[in-house]
Amino acid sequence: MTDQSVEGLRARYGDRWRWLAVVTVVLGTMATVLSATVVNVALHDIMVEFGIGQGQVHWLATGFIAAMTTTMLASAWLLDRFGVRITLSAAMAMFTLISLFGGFAPTPETLIAARIGQGAMAGLMQPMGMYLVFRIFPADQRGQAMGIYGMGVILAPALGPVLGGFLVDQFHWRWVMFAPAPVTLLGVWMALRFLPTPRARPVHYPFDLAGMVLLGSAIALTLETLNRMQNWSGETARVAIQVAVVIGLVVGFVIRERRVKHPLIRLALLRQPVFLYATIGAMALGLALFGSTYLIPLFVQTALGFSATEAGLLMLPAGIVLGMVFPVAGRLADRKSARGLVLFGMVMFAGSAILFATTGALVGFFWLALWAVLGRIGIGFMLPALSTGALNPLPPEQLGAGSSTVNFARQLGGALGVNVVALTIEFGEHQQGLPTFSAFASAWWLVAVFVALAAVPVWKMRA
Repeated sequence: MTDQSVEGLRARYGDRWRWLAVVTVVLGTMATVLSATVVNVALHDIMVEFGIGQGQVHWLATGFIAAMTTTMLASAWLLDRFGVRITLSAAMAMFTLISLFGGFAPTPETLIAARIGQGAMAGLMQPMGMYLVFRIFPADQRGQAMGIYGMGVILAPALGPVLGGFLVDQFHWRWVMFAPAPVTLLGVWMALRFLPTPRARPVHYPFDLAGMVLLGSAIALTLETLNRMQNWSGETARVAIQVAVVIGLVVGFVIRERRVKHPLIRLALLRQPVFLYATIGAMALGLALFGSTYLIPLFVQTALGFSATEAGLLMLPAGIVLGMVFPVAGRLADRKSARGLVLFGMVMFAGSAILFATTGALVGFFWLALWAVLGRIGIGFMLPALSTGALNPLPPEQLGAGSSTVNFARQLGGALGVNVVALTIEFGEHQQGLPTFSAFASAWWLVAVFVALAAVPVWKMRA
């Protein structure tokens, strides 16, 4: 029988097996993050084909994000129970089947169900990469490895609109669902071949299902409430009731997590100042990444008249530059202060958001692409440093919980950021039913302010 332990893999492939393992988890990460963003350019065609409105179609994005954000926290239990090899390969296999099912969906209800299923599997896959890097790489190489892994996290949203626009314009919206399947199928083969099985696992403990139900319900209802607030007229009472229910769910979740022996979120980790500050920074990173990925295509298509393909191509230079920056930022994270690198990234991104906020109608493609590049450089410096800053101080037995918490915070920031940005645009100035430059400027200023405020706790991180 093939020895799939760390020692066996190192004996078979040498030290390069670590990088083969990183590539394996990058495939899963890219496929899942790509799926989270690529569907945005297909929403119009889906609405037309099924004859549905915004109130229903938004669940293709919101349902994915809510499921993904919630199931991320199950990854720590699955890692302890089954190990990274079985967990990741099974999640990739399920993601592949669900993607194919969604591509052939005959009704909007089945398509939404497929998107929720994709999100659930994506949430299980995303924390695996960070966990694996911090388990198999020594401390002085983790930043470099996170730089490579982080390319999957960051490049996918940058390239998603390009791929989505091409598939929708040249083929059919259903190809947006089919596209990730070959990648995750390859990932299943690589996971079974290159990922290790643990020699020993913790004593089995029960999964905090009640905690997940409470948290998942709170996240889904929060996103639904933010979406409903876009049409405030006549919804005041319902929104108020939903807000009260969300508060009750969150309070119930916190009470349970403080009492249960094996909680979904180990709140004790958040009592460590460096981990807490890095987690807040991760939320800001999620808001910056997903908020800008949502804003840029919508802005140039609505306000400047770009096509879906042109809007996607606008992000391509940013993706290429980010691919060059990430390995450099990862190496720096091994040698320099995490606090300094994150603050530099925040300044760069906030500057990019301000430039977009002050954009006029006559701005050219080149300048828009340049401002997107500046923002992605900032994001590129933030991710590896936040990961090393948060997880390096943790003992090995806490890495699973720590990585799932940091990933959860980043995804939650992205989920809330996209909805708050959409709400800001909706409340902004409109002409002939479309948001004006002023509405988009308000959204960009909001993103810049959020990132700037997150610099305060990041400043408190120790070098």
